[in-house]
Amino acid sequence: MVSTLTTADGSNSNGGELSEDEIFEVLSNRRRRFVIHALKRREGAVEVSDLSRHVTAWEVGVEPDEVTYEDRRNVYSTLQRTHLPKLEEKNVVTIDEEENLVRATPELENLDIHVEVLKSREIPWSLYYVGLAGVAVSLLLAVATDTPGFAALAPLDVGIFTVTVFSVSSIVHHVVGRRARLGNTGKPPELRKRQ
Repeated sequence: MVSTLTTADGSNSNGGELSEDEIFEVLSNRRRRFVIHALKRREGAVEVSDLSRHVTAWEVGVEPDEVTYEDRRNVYSTLQRTHLPKLEEKNVVTIDEEENLVRATPELENLDIHVEVLKSREIPWSLYYVGLAGVAVSLLLAVATDTPGFAALAPLDVGIFTVTVFSVSSIVHHVVGRRARLGNTGKPPELRKRQ
């Protein structure tokens, strides 16, 4: 899994900065990623029971209203004992224990987390663009040296082709990137691959 992490202002509310190591530590657990996804999709505070219902639903692969008490009990317990305190320690959430509510901090709201999950036969976008640039350069060289089959093309044709291909690729990359951001879709990005 490759993650791209960016913060809008680079610091958290207590004056410290969340380092990349701390961000990766927070993201190292799937249940915490699900909590972050759920919190980024909601405005304001979320009840721990509601949070545990959504996390359980994603883990089990059912709709939130189909989650049973037995399934949710373990998730609720580990959220309260382990994951939420860890997120609070890193200043990603605040917990109101009296009302059993969790709120995203400005640190979490300013954190954009893009998850690009690559299988063995997939290539990252960076290599795709390098390959595309290689094709464009090869095509331009073939036209410039009057290679048979390419002599009918003008350098302007290669330029138009290159701009069009890079533009379309950039638009597709943007759309795919938005869907791979935690909090931007109904289900966490890593679950979309299962469908």
